[in-house]
Amino acid sequence: MSMQRTLVLIKPDAIQRGLVGEIIGRFERKGLKMVGMKMMSLDEALLREHYAHIADKPFFPGVSNFMKSSPVIAICLEGFEAVDAVRLITGITKAREADAGTIRGDLAMSLSCNVLHASDSIETAGKEVPRFFNPDEVHEYHKSEYEHVYNEEERDA
Repeated sequence: MSMQRTLVLIKPDAIQRGLVGEIIGRFERKGLKMVGMKMMSLDEALLREHYAHIADKPFFPGVSNFMKSSPVIAICLEGFEAVDAVRLITGITKAREADAGTIRGDLAMSLSCNVLHASDSIETAGKEVPRFFNPDEVHEYHKSEYEHVYNEEERDA
């Protein structure tokens, strides 16, 4: 088991619908540690880098326009096996088919307007966190509730 950091982007649809607090609350209730958060507007260069895997697809301009339609909130979360934990809470990309109880399953219906992005692997998170956060924007601090979130062996690992 390992301590990991992962990226979450709260997308324009969630901001427009007033779902930011609900989304952040779900990660906090799970016991994840928020080590970075900022609101930002995305430009074409950052979107092309972030969505490099679809940048040459005919639907990319629509994705880009949607992601530039309002600011997003970038969050860096930390915890043991955080990447998988965040993906589980997030639900599958096609929101109308996401399990009830997941963020997308409860709050979205669309493939693209699916309220958030979450890193899909440890490797991806390792690239995405520094893409959206400078080192001085990610904070190290003691989270006192960890003694109630993880057992002693996990905390000392």
